[in-house]
Amino acid sequence: MESKKNPFKYIEEKVDEFQHSKWGKRTRISSGVVWNLLLLFLITFLVLGVFAGSVGAGYFASLVAKEPLRTKDEMRQAIFTYEETSELYFADGIYLGKVNADIERRETKLSEVSPFLIDAVFATEDEYFGEHGGIVPKAIFRGLFQDVTNASSQTGGSTLTQQLIKNQILTNEVSYERKAKEILLAMRLEKFMDKNEILEAYLNIIPYGRNAMGQNIAGVETAAEGLFGIKAKDLNLPQAAYIAGLPQAPFLYTPFYAGGGGMKEPEHLKPGIERMKTVLFRMKETEYITEEQYNEAVVYDITKDFKQPEQRATERYPFLTHEIQRRTVEILSEILAEKDGIDPARLEQEKELREKYEIMADREMRNGGYRIHSTVKKDLYDEFQNVKDSFDLYGHTFVEKTIDPETKEEKEELKPVQVGSMAIENGSGRILAFVGGRDHQIEAMNHATQAYRQIGSSVKPLLVYGPAIEYGVIGAGSPVPDVWLTYKGWSPKNFQSSRQYGLVPAREALANSYNLAAVRLFGKIRDQDPTQFLDKMNYNRILDKERNVVSAPLGSYTASVEQNTGGFTALANGGKFVKPYMIEKIEDNEGNVVFQQESEPVEVYSPQTAYMVTDMLRDTPKIGTAQIMRNNLNFNLDIAAKTGTTTGYKDVWLVGYNPNITLGVWLGYDNEKKYKLDTMSNTYGPPSARVNKLFARFMNGMNRVEPEIVGAGARFQQPEGVVSRSFCGISGLAPSAACSAAGLIRSDLFNANKFVPNKADDSFGGAGGLYVTAQGVRYQALASTPKEFVKSGAAGISKDFADRMLAPFGGDPAGLFPQNSSLGRNIVSAKKYEGVSGAPIAPGAALSGSTLTWSRSASPDVVGYYVYRNGSRIASVADGGSYSVNASSPGEYYVVAVDITGQISGRSNTVSVQAAKPEATTPAPGGSSTDQGGEDAQKPDKKPEKKPDEKPEDKPDKDTGKKPDGNGNGNGGNEKPPSGGNNGGNGNGNGNGNGNNGNNGNDGSESPDDGD
Repeated sequence: MESKKNPFKYIEEKVDEFQHSKWGKRTRISSGVVWNLLLLFLITFLVLGVFAGSVGAGYFASLVAKEPLRTKDEMRQAIFTYEETSELYFADGIYLGKVNADIERRETKLSEVSPFLIDAVFATEDEYFGEHGGIVPKAIFRGLFQDVTNASSQTGGSTLTQQLIKNQILTNEVSYERKAKEILLAMRLEKFMDKNEILEAYLNIIPYGRNAMGQNIAGVETAAEGLFGIKAKDLNLPQAAYIAGLPQAPFLYTPFYAGGGGMKEPEHLKPGIERMKTVLFRMKETEYITEEQYNEAVVYDITKDFKQPEQRATERYPFLTHEIQRRTVEILSEILAEKDGIDPARLEQEKELREKYEIMADREMRNGGYRIHSTVKKDLYDEFQNVKDSFDLYGHTFVEKTIDPETKEEKEELKPVQVGSMAIENGSGRILAFVGGRDHQIEAMNHATQAYRQIGSSVKPLLVYGPAIEYGVIGAGSPVPDVWLTYKGWSPKNFQSSRQYGLVPAREALANSYNLAAVRLFGKIRDQDPTQFLDKMNYNRILDKERNVVSAPLGSYTASVEQNTGGFTALANGGKFVKPYMIEKIEDNEGNVVFQQESEPVEVYSPQTAYMVTDMLRDTPKIGTAQIMRNNLNFNLDIAAKTGTTTGYKDVWLVGYNPNITLGVWLGYDNEKKYKLDTMSNTYGPPSARVNKLFARFMNGMNRVEPEIVGAGARFQQPEGVVSRSFCGISGLAPSAACSAAGLIRSDLFNANKFVPNKADDSFGGAGGLYVTAQGVRYQALASTPKEFVKSGAAGISKDFADRMLAPFGGDPAGLFPQNSSLGRNIVSAKKYEGVSGAPIAPGAALSGSTLTWSRSASPDVVGYYVYRNGSRIASVADGGSYSVNASSPGEYYVVAVDITGQISGRSNTVSVQAAKPEATTPAPGGSSTDQGGEDAQKPDKKPEKKPDEKPEDKPDKDTGKKPDGNGNGNGGNEKPPSGGNNGGNGNGNGNGNGNNGNNGNDGSESPDDGD
């Protein structure tokens, strides 16, 4: 028993027996030598083995010496913390697509994976997974031997556990140190996690090549969806085998090219198919499948299951996906900063700090597995893109030739008219749809959210009329002066620069976007900081030096389409502004809400003011600058709107709203300094007409796909405090008897909490009665004004009233009531107008058939014209009428202009009318002959008219250029008075009129403009 227990002693006894045997004695010496050598070799082998083991163990220890001792929690967290691609959603949970990321991954549970795939992974990657403790020594030694001998066949020896360690904790570095750490950590991980946890983690992190969109993918759920368009749980045997074979060489075996290059050609698909067959063979050999299953699967045509190549969400919806991602980064950067104890407000003030957290947030957004829910309605957004793409009246597309910096070759770049549009839900601030531009490949900037342009006259209701009502300065119909002005060298003009409209109702001035009226009204309130209203509505690009400048009402401020559209939602929302937003909520990969939008309304205007401005803007589509839009709507809508055009046609705007939604549209070139929208207007139409038509198409499209959101039947409700009151139309004060007698009583809406017309009207009382018209402007007649041009019946206004209405800029009171004024057609300013020095400029005459016509004199103080035939005056025609008379009688015709002081211009060119030639006649038989010459009207007058006084008048003082004082006859020029004419009047005025603004009249013949 003892010998059996001691093998060395047992061997020694057997050797001794052999030596004492017959044969042993013969070989005693030889056997002894052999035995001793055997013992020597055995001892040496054991010593060397121990030494090699000690050296190997020491070397192994040195390789892992720097590897920290990880706790259970640390290792589990490292394994389960793997990147997962975030997803984007439209409103209502409709899937949009993946966030742009280096690799796409979606987590899945082990229970949601096909058993075929799990078996295929075991058969291919780790046959003994259920038995080993993290490593398989035989496989490790085999791999080590192959590495030392540089064998051509490398079978590998990593278990699933080792691969998990390599991917999640270590790196793909090829070194003994990394391998040693991998072995150590694999054995340790097996003690901290069960087999199912290890397998599930493995299936979620291993790369699987590329999907049908050309994106890099990882995880079996992403692979199943990306390659076959199904869930991992629904994979059949061949599909499972194909996916299980991919990790050995993912980009060789994947069926798709990178970057959306499409599916590979058949010859390049062959390696992946052969790899699938290898996996199936191993599954059969390891008895995971039967011979019958193998035979059926190995001939399966896997190519028919491959998903058809498709575009990424960023390619299908480039403007939308980039905008959602940009806003998500802003939100997450604030969340991350707050987690680090940093006030998010600092991110707005410290550029470097903001950049740091934006980088962190961008990485978190792409790989954090978030579910990002937007407010954008898919059907509305798609409709907006369809409308944008089908619209053919944007304007001219310029082509620029440039040199490619890389190839040095000349190339052409398109420079089209760009578009930005946005629809916002008034009450919530949700952005429902937008258009970011014509083509993302031509220009990637989002023109709805990131392009800041001057907003033109679209700002008038928000900056001028709304604040003026809120401050109690006007009511909806109160008169505002649209009269020329000059302020520190700046002289603004209306859209048609030759026109001023005088006193007009505020709603008319707003609907037609009169510039002078807006500037003058703004001048009355600018010391109360009306720009603060824009501050409350997130117009955040207004510099301190720009605040309340006199040009602000004409749109010198800049804003994005989002900001400008959002501002109008405050009017639609009863005066309360809700900041527009696009991100509804953000969930993490476990469904926890990390961000939820919470809006806080800001009161900008009172409900009364908001309604009154809205009611005024209802006129814009009816009688104002948005009539084309109204005419192109294919449904009825209670809509208020405002247009805007910036100097030089750089931008055109239209923003409109009903009780539910607000829609804003902008058009313009990116290079606004080089290109203008009125290029080729004969082809595309005026820029303002184009934006009107495009707005209508967007609105029609919204009503077609989402009528319940538009709510065409909804109407604005008048709140308490908005009252209707009568007032004098030219002063805005309570009606007076004089105002009533002049027929100027009007009625409109007022904010009873701010201002109602209680004070009595004081506008009348100035001199009136006799007046003349020069270039559409009424003036008091002078004593020297020829009586044939004087009209009567006008009411005069007081100087105090005129000064008050023209404050703070001043101006010519005569401009308050031009000929085309909608108020006070029979009112004349109390200010006397003496005309300009010198005789008026002669008109030009022409004959049209039997009608003599002439052009208006260029002199601004001309009140009428005398027409002469053969030196005798035959007609007096007042300015502003039809410049023509009948010229059927033969003779020499010419015309002279007459100014307000009675001075006469030189003659126009002479126009001759010839007498008709007499026809030859035959005397009637049996009777006397009859003279059949010219008609009676063509015979010369029997009694010529009295000739004019041939005595020349006193000439104006050549040194001063002033008209002569005293009782001259009024022609005042150096020209000889026309023969046979009357004198020009007594000329007893002083002749020293200042003539200021004398050229500011118009003939009243132009059509109304759009005023922007």
